[in-house]
Amino acid sequence: MAITQAMCTSFKAEILLCVHDFRNTGGDTFKMALYTSSATIDANTTSYSATNEATGTNYTAGGNTLTVSQVPTSTGTTAFLDFSDTTWSNATITANGALIYNHTQSDKAVAVLAFGGDKTSTAGDFTIIFPTADSSNAIIRIA
Repeated sequence: MAITQAMCTSFKAEILLCVHDFRNTGGDTFKMALYTSSATIDANTTSYSATNEATGTNYTAGGNTLTVSQVPTSTGTTAFLDFSDTTWSNATITANGALIYNHTQSDKAVAVLAFGGDKTSTAGDFTIIFPTADSSNAIIRIA
């Protein structure tokens, strides 16, 4: 089992088919689910699944709803967007990675995040801090 960080291949094709709407007002609903080290998620992941999803206090299956903080824009030859940081408060969770997915569009996969090992919170905040919203660092970038 392995979690490999990647933009999902199906997502790349779906962008060309106009499946995903990343507007921060009136766009699709994107979510982030957390996964254990037993999960196998990678570039071939096509949709959210509860298989080997993390469990714990104050974690609900399906994860948190994300807020688009940087609507799609571009700098130079790179287009990008970003989400606001997300937190599971007062949570007891162990996770090895996460999946960003489009809940509005039948839970289609967007990107897999690998944490590089188990990350744990015990009756505390489990927070995902997204990188700077720019063409070199944003969580979703197309060059």
